[in-house]
Amino acid sequence: MVRTELREHVFKLLFQIEFYQPEEMAEHPGLYFESLEQASEQDQAYIRTKYEKILPHVPGIDALINEKSTDWKTKRMNKVDLAILRLAVYEMKWDEDIPTGVAINEAVELAKRFSGGESPAFVNGVLGRLAAGADGPKQEA
Repeated sequence: MVRTELREHVFKLLFQIEFYQPEEMAEHPGLYFESLEQASEQDQAYIRTKYEKILPHVPGIDALINEKSTDWKTKRMNKVDLAILRLAVYEMKWDEDIPTGVAINEAVELAKRFSGGESPAFVNGVLGRLAAGADGPKQEA
């Protein structure tokens, strides 16, 4: 799989955390992979690793999103947009392999594909404000 496809699967796993208790989520990647016949073991490892790296950062990511979102806070936000933003913010702040511009562009594309009409502009706006306020190199994961 190409990285765009891998990112989409990470997004789909992140989307699920809004609907289940944390203790229930441990088995979800395995169940998700059962439906991914085209995913190699390497692809599954990438998806699982990235997903597991993002989870402990979710409270901090949400704080950053709330700081940069002018009208919508994470509690009221469309859950698809929230999952997209969480993934992109992680990539912007902690993933050394993903340039900030790529993280933003990929997030906007996910919003076009999976969310509502105004979502791409909303996602772009929040991430643009975050990128404009970035201080130096990415943080340690």
